[in-house]
Amino acid sequence: MEPRLKTRLRETIAPELMKRFGIKNQFAVPMLSKIVVNSGIGRATQDKKLIDDAVKEIGHITGQKPVVCKARRSVAGFKLREGMPIGCKVTLRGSRMYEFLDRLVSIVLPRIRDFRGLSPNAFDGFGNYTLGIAEHTVFPEVDLDKVQNIYGLNVTICITGKSDERSKELLRLIGMPLREA
Repeated sequence: MEPRLKTRLRETIAPELMKRFGIKNQFAVPMLSKIVVNSGIGRATQDKKLIDDAVKEIGHITGQKPVVCKARRSVAGFKLREGMPIGCKVTLRGSRMYEFLDRLVSIVLPRIRDFRGLSPNAFDGFGNYTLGIAEHTVFPEVDLDKVQNIYGLNVTICITGKSDERSKELLRLIGMPLREA
């Protein structure tokens, strides 16, 4: 069964974008290519167990096993040595990507405390959007009774459209609550 967001993108959002921007070719319409969920755990230099907890939690949230990221070089001021685990990330594509974005827009963002919308300035110039989530506990997959540490997440939404304006319109039509600039 196809994710409901993917169906909505194909049937209603893509034709709307084609009409709004005067796009003639359906393959030129900006679409989602991947979503990267990333968490850096700075305290992992002192406690190795934090990385294992973060990998488990992010695995529950995304439905996919994260890759552990290691330090590229040593930094004495941070007590960091080359090769030490300092974070984890997951790259979502296909059905899991659509399901994750659907949950993010409809369930997670409304649960964030004091939420006033996402910044419209977080585009990178190539049409990709990055947002930060301060606490991973806003995801419904997380069992609050078993949480020992709270992690922040960065979610990068990679979009095939090459302009920020078209990507912004795609995210608006999906339902992302972007603030007015």
